[in-house]
This record gives sequence, structure tokens and C-alpha cells, in this order.
Amino acid sequence: MATPSDEAGAVGPRCHQRSVAMLDIPFPPFGAFLGSLGLLCVALVGAWCQHWRGGFSLDGGSRTFNWHPVLMVTGLVVLYGAAALVYRVPKTWSGPKLPWKLLHGGLALGAFVLTVLGLAAVFRFHNSNGTPNMYSLHSWMGLGTVLLFSCQWAVGFGTFLLPWAPAWLRQLYKPIHVFFGSTILMLSVASCVSGINEKLFFSLKNGTTQYKLLPAEAVFANTLGILILLFGVLVVGALARPSWKRPDSDSLDSRQPLLSAER
Repeated sequence: MATPSDEAGAVGPRCHQRSVAMLDIPFPPFGAFLGSLGLLCVALVGAWCQHWRGGFSLDGGSRTFNWHPVLMVTGLVVLYGAAALVYRVPKTWSGPKLPWKLLHGGLALGAFVLTVLGLAAVFRFHNSNGTPNMYSLHSWMGLGTVLLFSCQWAVGFGTFLLPWAPAWLRQLYKPIHVFFGSTILMLSVASCVSGINEKLFFSLKNGTTQYKLLPAEAVFANTLGILILLFGVLVVGALARPSWKRPDSDSLDSRQPLLSAER
């Protein structure tokens, strides 16, 4: 006959299993939520620059700067995160790989192009107004992230796609590549959030409601920063979830391109 302690011990594992089953949702609905969150971040940064910062222009003035946050959030965070999650979609686990390779690589390349354009916008604004470049922690962290991203893309392309890379090299580099994929995303999020904070400190001072008084623009931009941070954390969490990882069925001879954190 089972004792009360035995019954209590059996209830514990059953409750744990039910809790795990409830949390083990499929990736597609989670991915749809992440996509909506990413689009919301892009829409909000655009609305911030349009409504409070005067809109967009290419004349070298403050409206030229406004392209910088929009392009960096869109490219370095949202598109980069989407590229990292391509191989979490179950449909990519079987069938022809070429379309998914092109999608994965195209999103990563698109993220890089938008990021470079975002850098060009801020450098043009600084140079047109006599503002020094590369003096703040935000600028150091942002440029370092972009340089790391460029190295990640180039080395990943050469190692995992081009035919001359030996199998042992791909196996050796793969965990390093995966680690830096997630690291770059989190650095991108940190750069964007610090940039939002820096812009608010520069803008909300003389002649405006001070940042410390929390005007409407500050509330809006702070909320944007929190949403960007949430997006990055959820993407990294999705990449780390074992049940959403692509089954490791590829042989050592696979030339699968890994331009960001695929696994």
C-alpha cells in the first residue's frame, strides 16, 4: 500500500510534467508574436522621429539624423533577429534547403545594408554640424557591434557556404559562430537602447520640458526602449529553447550557411 509520502512524491513530478507541457508551445505562434513585436518597434521608432523629432530629410540637418534610429532598429535588431530565427520554423527542417538559405542570408545581408545606411546618416549629420564623431559610449558600442556583425557575416559565409572550407573547420567554428550570433543581437539591443537614452538627454533640455520631468516624448521613447529590449530577450530565448532547435541531421559535408545564430 502506498504511503501518503509516496503519493505526494508522485504528485510532484506529474504537476511538473503538466507545467512543462503547458509551456511547451509550438514555435509558429510565438514567432508570429515576435514578428508583430518587431514591427511594432519599427513603427514606434518611426512615429517618435516623425512626431517629436520633425520627420525625415537628407539635407544633413537634424531630420537626417532621424534616419539613424529607424534604420538601426529595423536592421540591427528586427531584421537581424528574424534572420537568426529562420531555422526555428519547422517547415525549414525538411525539403529543399536552398530557399531557406537564400531567405536567411538575404535577411542578414539586408540587416547589414540598413545598418550601414544608418551609420552614414549619423556621420553625415555630425559632419554637417561640426559635431565630433565617436566620443560617446553609445557610439563605441554601436560601431563595435557593426564591425563584429560584418566579421560574423563574412566568416560565416566563407566557412559554411563556400566549398573550400573543410568539415573539421566548420565543426570547430560552429559553436563560436552561434555564440557570437546571440551576442551581436544583445549588443545591438544595448546600442539601440543607449542611443535612445542619449538622444533624450540631448534633446529634452533647454527650451523643452526636461527629461527628469518625464514629458510625453520621454514616456514614449522609454517604452520603445523596453519593447526593443523585450524583443531581443525573447529572440535569444527562442534560440536557446531545445524543442525549437532544428534537428541535427546535417552531415559534416553540409554547406548550410549560418550567417547568424542558427541554433
